[in-house]
Amino acid sequence: MKDYRTAPISEAEKELFAFVEKVTGACSEIEQRDIDRLHEAGWSDEAILDAVLVCALFNFFNRLVGATGVPPLSERGYAESGRRIAREGYRMK
Repeated sequence: MKDYRTAPISEAEKELFAFVEKVTGACSEIEQRDIDRLHEAGWSDEAILDAVLVCALFNFFNRLVGATGVPPLSERGYAESGRRIAREGYRMK
């Protein structure tokens, strides 16, 4: 999926991804109406918080990796990681 706006996902998911994009790029501009739109799309406060936390963690790790010179995964590494996440989710067992 390259663009959530045209991806074959629900409108509720598109609203959530638009919000997460704003969390990443303009978090100081988030307003109550952003949260209201998510509620109208069917997202609970808990789901919204989960989205913010996941977004924040990915931003943290991306900056940590970028600033410390950790090399990126190889194409094969990304593919295997994707298969593992699809199979098992993000939780460590």
